[in-house]
Amino acid sequence: MDEIDKAILNEIQSNFPISPRPFREVGKKIGISEDEVIRRIARLKKEGVVRRIGGNFHSYKLNFVSTLCAAKVPEEKIEEFVKVVNRYPGVTHNYLRNGKYNIWFTFIAESMEYIENALKEISEKTGIKDILNLPAVKMFKIKVDFEV
Repeated sequence: MDEIDKAILNEIQSNFPISPRPFREVGKKIGISEDEVIRRIARLKKEGVVRRIGGNFHSYKLNFVSTLCAAKVPEEKIEEFVKVVNRYPGVTHNYLRNGKYNIWFTFIAESMEYIENALKEISEKTGIKDILNLPAVKMFKIKVDFEV
């Protein structure tokens, strides 16, 4: 990763332009062409440096609810469990952690009823019975940029 890649990453984290040609805008700011920005981001994505480019929305301002879920999943069932969980469009993050509750994921939906029904389905499809639903009581939003 060179200095231009780093400049692109620093720019797109929180200042991604909302315009018909955002990559051209990024290129103008750092002194390269739109095509070069696109090519470099594609390479960074292929290398796993960039996971996705997309908007982040405050779900509660859109009248959605969110929750953190934790599940006790035997090691031999982790892959299957994660595949099932990730099929739900409201699942935004999914992590493997140490401890009894080893799979943690966030879930956003139009209602808690939808999430509760989805968690029941996930349990039925995977045989995993111990899934905690831990909805936020108070929202803390912390903006994080990683200077590259």
